[in-house]
Amino acid sequence: MTGFLPSTLAVTFTPTGVFHNALAPSLGIHAALSLGAYGISRLTKRVDIKDWLWPSGLVVNAWYHALRPAFNSSLSSPVSVVLKSLPWAQQLLLGGVTVWGTRLFYRIVSRSLRRGQDDPRYAKFHGNDAESEGLWNKTLLSIFGMEGLAQSLIALSWSIPLSNPVGSRVTSFITPSSAVIAEVVHNLAIALFTSGLALEILADYQLEAHKRKRSPSNSNELQRSGVWSIVRHPNYLGDALVHLSFPLLSYASSSLSLFSLIGPLANYLFLRYVGGDKENESDQEERYRKGSRGKLEQLQTWRGEKNSFWPGLREVGNPWTWIVIGLGAVGVGLEKGLKRISPMP
Repeated sequence: MTGFLPSTLAVTFTPTGVFHNALAPSLGIHAALSLGAYGISRLTKRVDIKDWLWPSGLVVNAWYHALRPAFNSSLSSPVSVVLKSLPWAQQLLLGGVTVWGTRLFYRIVSRSLRRGQDDPRYAKFHGNDAESEGLWNKTLLSIFGMEGLAQSLIALSWSIPLSNPVGSRVTSFITPSSAVIAEVVHNLAIALFTSGLALEILADYQLEAHKRKRSPSNSNELQRSGVWSIVRHPNYLGDALVHLSFPLLSYASSSLSLFSLIGPLANYLFLRYVGGDKENESDQEERYRKGSRGKLEQLQTWRGEKNSFWPGLREVGNPWTWIVIGLGAVGVGLEKGLKRISPMP
């Protein structure tokens, strides 16, 4: 296995080491992808192309860092051999990012194609005045560039341990004090990932089902049942849980870098204060104020009943809370079964 991990790729977890081995390559990847997405957006006049890039770019990042040691070594081996050489925790990291990103990419792209036009959130870019054109000129750095930077920081959760699994284990800044604690934290990471992914899937499915059932009598009804009865933005909560699971998984395998914690923190800050629930509800409120006073009143009432992101204590009695937790437990069982049948280094 060490043949795939030349000493030049050793991750020391100093700021310089992390920048050289993980952050700098990520910045290059996301800068190139953002530039390409910006060009396509200008040609198609659709800003929502950047949304396609969010999950797909992070998956590309994970695979690049997983395969980079082999690319940089003198050995030439099939991808399958390189992947099998990864420790189980890193295999789970790569698989988790891939599953999460692929599902979200499909969701975003299919919704975008059905819509047939740019997302209403980006209406300000489609005017005929000089201001709209000026926004397009600024968006390369202010939107595409900043999101590329955010993705590079978010990816630290996996780009560090995937760049050098051996070095990660040698230089982990904190390790479990016993095998029992390691196993508990490992199971917690799997449960959080599965619960988060389930929240995202259920939220999207239930929202689409609600839209399909609309009729003249309920066309102004907000979706507030199912997992939407836990918080107002269950998909964003699910996303945060998924990203929180990654450094926990590294900790359980004694391969956690302090800088890996930047990943879920950056993702959380982005979801809460940049492009997540805050932006979503601001857009909703603006649209409802113009075209649906009934929905606006429901949204205002809903804000008083449910938290936006983190569930309140009263959700302990919500059956959907326990359904999501139960799905997390199912994920733990599935991972154990998968581990038994999977060849490991």
